[in-house]
Amino acid sequence: MRPLIVTGTDTEIGKTVFAAALAGALGARYWKPVQAGLEEDGGDGDRVARLSGLPADHILPEAYRLATPCSPHLAAEIDGVEIDPERLALPQVDGPLVVEGAGGVMVPLTRTTTYADQFARWNAPVVLVARTVLGTINHSLLSIEALRARGVEVLGVAFVGDPVEDSEATICAMGQVRRLGRLPRLASLTPEALTKAFAENFRIGDFTQ
Repeated sequence: MRPLIVTGTDTEIGKTVFAAALAGALGARYWKPVQAGLEEDGGDGDRVARLSGLPADHILPEAYRLATPCSPHLAAEIDGVEIDPERLALPQVDGPLVVEGAGGVMVPLTRTTTYADQFARWNAPVVLVARTVLGTINHSLLSIEALRARGVEVLGVAFVGDPVEDSEATICAMGQVRRLGRLPRLASLTPEALTKAFAENFRIGDFTQ
C-alpha cells in the first residue's frame, strides 16, 4: 500500500493520537519528518510508540529535531538549522508507512515551502484530522481546498471529539470527501483503549485500498 500522510486542520487537535491508532492498526512504520519542540517525555514519536503498541524499530527517526515548540521554519532559524526539503524524501520501508505532519496543512517548513507543498512532492494520499468544535467547518474546508489546489489526494476526514453530526456531514458534503470515522474522547488514554476505540469507529479497509 502507498504511504499515508496524517495532517490536521490545526495544532493540538488529537492528530498524533489518531496517527498512533492508525499506525498501530496497520502495523505500520511511523515517521514524523520534523519535530519542533522537545518535551521532557520526548516528542511525538515517543508518544506514538507508547500509544500504538508498535515495536521500537517501527518508529523512524526524524529528519530534523528542533528545540523550540513553534512553526518548523522559525524553530529551525532559532536553532541555526536550514530545513532542506530534499532531506524529507519518504523512507523506503517494507509494509505500510504513516507520516505525520505538524499543525495544519499550511504550516511553513521554510520561508518558501509549506507542508501542503511537501505533501504534493510526496504524491501520497492524505488523511485530514479535524476536531469537532466550533470553527471546524471553516478550517476543514480551507484545508481541503489548499490540498486539492496542489493536486494532493485527500483520502478522507477523520474526526476527533464528541459527535457533531451536522458539522461532520457538512464538511464531507461540501468538501466532497469521505467521512472515515470519528475517534471519541477517551476517559483514559491507554494503548488498549485507543486500539478499541479505533477498531469500533473506523474501517481498516478504508485506509488500505
